[in-house]
Amino acid sequence: MIVYHPSKVRNVVLLGHSGSGKTTLAETMLFESGAISRRGTIEEGNTTSDYNEVEKDKLKSVYSSFMNLEWRGHKINLIDTPGTTDYSGEVLGALKVADTAIFVLDAEHGVEVGTEILWNYARKYKTPSFFVINKIDHPNADFQRTLDLARELFGRHVVPVQYPYNEKGDFNAIIDVLKMTMYEFPKNGGKPDKLPIPDSHKAQAELLHNELIEAIAENDEVLMDIYFEKGTLGENEMRQGMRNAMTNGDFCPLFCASALRNMGSGRIMGFIDNVAPSPMQTHPDNSKNGKAVDINPDEKTAAFMFKTVSEEHVGDLMYFKTITGSMKPGIDLVNHSTGGMNRIGSLFLTQGHKRIEVPEIKAGDIGAVVKLKDAGVNDTLHEKGYECVIDPVEYPEPTIRAAIRTHDQANEEKLGAALNQIQREDPSLSIEHSQELKQIIISGQGEEHLAMVKHRLSSRFKVDVEYYKPGIPYRETITKAVRSHYKHKKQSGGAGQYAEVYMLVEPLMEEMPEYNDITVRKTDEIDLPWGGKLVFRNCIVGGVIDNRFMPAILKGIMDKLENGPMSGSRARDVRVSVYDGSMHAVDSNEAAFKTAGTMAFKKGFLDANPQLLEPTYKVEISIPAEFMGDVMSDLATRRGQILGMDSEGSFQTVTALVPLAELYRYATHLKSKTQGRGTHTRTFDSYTPVPGDIQDKVMKETAKLEEA
Repeated sequence: MIVYHPSKVRNVVLLGHSGSGKTTLAETMLFESGAISRRGTIEEGNTTSDYNEVEKDKLKSVYSSFMNLEWRGHKINLIDTPGTTDYSGEVLGALKVADTAIFVLDAEHGVEVGTEILWNYARKYKTPSFFVINKIDHPNADFQRTLDLARELFGRHVVPVQYPYNEKGDFNAIIDVLKMTMYEFPKNGGKPDKLPIPDSHKAQAELLHNELIEAIAENDEVLMDIYFEKGTLGENEMRQGMRNAMTNGDFCPLFCASALRNMGSGRIMGFIDNVAPSPMQTHPDNSKNGKAVDINPDEKTAAFMFKTVSEEHVGDLMYFKTITGSMKPGIDLVNHSTGGMNRIGSLFLTQGHKRIEVPEIKAGDIGAVVKLKDAGVNDTLHEKGYECVIDPVEYPEPTIRAAIRTHDQANEEKLGAALNQIQREDPSLSIEHSQELKQIIISGQGEEHLAMVKHRLSSRFKVDVEYYKPGIPYRETITKAVRSHYKHKKQSGGAGQYAEVYMLVEPLMEEMPEYNDITVRKTDEIDLPWGGKLVFRNCIVGGVIDNRFMPAILKGIMDKLENGPMSGSRARDVRVSVYDGSMHAVDSNEAAFKTAGTMAFKKGFLDANPQLLEPTYKVEISIPAEFMGDVMSDLATRRGQILGMDSEGSFQTVTALVPLAELYRYATHLKSKTQGRGTHTRTFDSYTPVPGDIQDKVMKETAKLEEA
């Protein structure tokens, strides 16, 4: 394999809804370029990218996979990604290192729900993009409808470069309005004949050709002047104009193809190597200090690690993109995150599951390395003394959570180790060993995502598990001020225990009242680890409680805050003023005052109209318009508070505040309500008061647990 200069490298990621034909398009491009000698099919389970057994069973991509091909003096790194939003972590890692995104649309179904989420990801990374409308040969194909939907959702800068001469079962020719040529394909696909555009299509082709030139020129003043002067643009001017406009996000060309019948892939690859930007021409990565890091083969070496795959008998295979310099076996690189040193071993390019050893991977190129002792996803490795740290991939908030446990308690330690390994490979997964809920909470991007984790635990780690309903991390607070008193007196032979504490317990607010009979000597503001605050005030005068006992009183209050007086949930946002008490010269000690502090606080808290709080999430739901009524009605039953609604073409976005307790398995429920087409995202918003009936229910459940 030739070691390519970054100017000759193209890093391309395939994005699109599951079933749009990304894997088939990748297979066809590999075959057309000569990288493989025979095209596999998804049905036969022998495609280059979907090589995992799970993918063969599901007949769809579950993991991102990496391939490469050579086309007309260029190297194209091709990344096939899953189309199901449950596997968005795989997509984001690929997008981070790609320099061009190809959105594959299904000519039968148009732009499907979820594609706009991928589009937003690409916009976030400022990835130059273009579209391919695939399956033009399908009996229900509708090119124009799909084009109209794409322009409606993604903007008028989606501009057709091609359109089909005929569609559905008759499809065998494409009219290219950039080249002003018709490509006619043989029956079984492959290399087309280049023919003049038929007279019946000349007017339409000319119109679209002029629209294309205008779209290219309008984003460049120099090209606009040339266009006004000449009425057209030359081939080099159009190529440079398209590349610049794509890089700036102002132009998204659109092609058409039948990947299954090998019609159109060659022209797409030609556009990639001729127009799509190289790694040196796209927006540079940002370092953590905000400084741009350009792809530069002449600088010292730095590489960004973006994906881990654990292979049996091999260990972790780390995928990376060389940012500067050149990765070579034997060099020593520092992990900026840990300071640890890594010696680079054998380097590989991958063709699906096949590894091809190479002597060097230059800046801008993507490769893999095994057996790094100190590296993980989002780490930057660089030469010693060369500061280069790439911004990490930001993964979306989980959309589903569940508690997980083993069938056999003897496997609990094994489960913990297995989950840690899976999370290393999939950072979009969240694992929490909750001491508060006494559960292991696993959070992912959807029901299918969690099902995949369960499958991996069983098949790879031999740990059988079950999911069950997770607890809710409620919080407790109070709504009125009360004065509380507790005397702890214990005598049972020998030294006794004695402590008496008077305290004022108040809800913490922005403007707090002061009291004539309370003199504040010292105030401690404590940010609680679980959120909220405790303000603890020492208001003792006259030495009725020695200062050395105040930390013990505070410790007693903190213990009770962590195990709330009302339901056992953690408490927050309270001000406590210790203003009086008494002690004994012999029997008073720290243990006695800790107990007195705990009991006085508990009594005061329970008398102060305690209020249970629940975590509330901001939820954004994207659905086809026809399901709007059902989804809105369902939100009402979940105590949802609608914040707003927006429409993008035939899709609707609903934003609402919904309690976490009402979101259990919501992703599955939403798909059921919308025939699998609804998606949602959620982010924590705030803690809000629980309705009285639910508070009573939680209290009763807590009482039962305490009795048990």
